Amino acid sequence: MNSYKHILKNGLWDNNQAFVALLGLCPLLAVSNTVINGLGLGIATTLTLILSNAIVSLVRHQVGSEIRLPVFVLIIASIVTAIELTMNAFFYELYLILGIFIPLIVTNCSIIGRAEAFASKNPIGASCVDGFAMGLGFTFALVILGAMREILGSGTLFSNAHLMFGEAAKDMTIYVIDDYEGFLLAILPPGAFIGLGLLIALKNVTDKRLAQASSQKVNIVLDPKKV
Repeated sequence: MNSYKHILKNGLWDNNQAFVALLGLCPLLAVSNTVINGLGLGIATTLTLILSNAIVSLVRHQVGSEIRLPVFVLIIASIVTAIELTMNAFFYELYLILGIFIPLIVTNCSIIGRAEAFASKNPIGASCVDGFAMGLGFTFALVILGAMREILGSGTLFSNAHLMFGEAAKDMTIYVIDDYEGFLLAILPPGAFIGLGLLIALKNVTDKRLAQASSQKVNIVLDPKKV
């Protein structure tokens, strides 16, 4: 069984579902025009991952291989329906903004992928941590991309925070650029593709530099003359 530290690192960075696996791109690109929209969808996806992984792990020995995938999809659909109804009841305006992308969580390949690849083979504790890590990594991608697009598109951060945190959060909006007329491309679909491409490139550069630094450390240890 993988250690929890490795599972967390895998979900947050090494196998980030948005930046590495490139899964869930439809909601990622469509919803990430503001931080709050991205955070709302990210939390819903994270809850789905945690709960679906937990239930799949619990029933993995009772479900035959012939019907495994249909059962997993049924579990995920039930969880997403419960989350959708909860958002409709308590976060109605945000629910309207996210629209079809809440029920479409069912079709997110990363969720059924983690159920099949991890939760169906591991105990509930590790499965819950995996779901949390994968969801947190996806939420991180949504929030970072949303922040980029919101700053460039509107010059603000955390606009419409009251949709998630209540009326008291109306003053949370940060005006990063005063008297800003906005950059339309940033909040349109092409801006989402460009922003995601830049973030993936940044991650690849970071990984390459980390690998080079690690290799240099290994060479220094192996060659005592360099110490």
